[in-house]
Amino acid sequence: MEIERINENTVKFYISYMDIEDRGFEREEIWYNRERSEQLFWQMMDEVNYKEDFNVDGPLWIQVQALEKGLEIIVTKAQISKNGDNLELQTEDGNTVDFPMDKKIENMLEDKFDKHEEEMQDDDDKLWIIADFNDFEDVIQLSHYFTDYYIGIRETLYHFDDTYYLYIEFSEEELEEEEQENIISKVFEFGNDSDITIHVLEEYGKKIFKNDTFAQVRKYFPVHV
Repeated sequence: MEIERINENTVKFYISYMDIEDRGFEREEIWYNRERSEQLFWQMMDEVNYKEDFNVDGPLWIQVQALEKGLEIIVTKAQISKNGDNLELQTEDGNTVDFPMDKKIENMLEDKFDKHEEEMQDDDDKLWIIADFNDFEDVIQLSHYFTDYYIGIRETLYHFDDTYYLYIEFSEEELEEEEQENIISKVFEFGNDSDITIHVLEEYGKKIFKNDTFAQVRKYFPVHV
């Protein structure tokens, strides 16, 4: 997916139909199945937010253009006017343009935002990383460095698209910030910082170890480090 940051409030991205299919969606259903099209949209927005720090903190103005080989999507953060009759969009030159909207559109925007906000709220309160690995041997080697760090982190190992992905969630109550930084540093000695989202892994990845990845890998793959 190609992403272009237009300004603080607007981002444009292009996704090919091949990429859409690789994500597990059919071309027809993104037009005729509202639930599936929303799933695809929020997956793309997760990726946009990760790469461009484009946080969804209000209603969005969405423009979709169907091209020969994919979709071009422009997303602009908007605000609802005080009287509730207009969407206020900021242009590139800093001016504000009002678009009239009826109650139906307002409810649709609020429903989409509130639904996604509930899904993402728990994630925003957690510190987590996702690393990908070129070879499973790297996961084995990494696991033998974490005997002392086992308490305070939750590790889940996925396999997706011929790549292993490790999701690590930290407990701020049990781990000091310095310990978290040390763990993250060690993980990225063996793996790479991945731009995939946990939602994609949960939806399409194969879960190898749901919990206690390091302990289970050490159990089945003992090595001397």
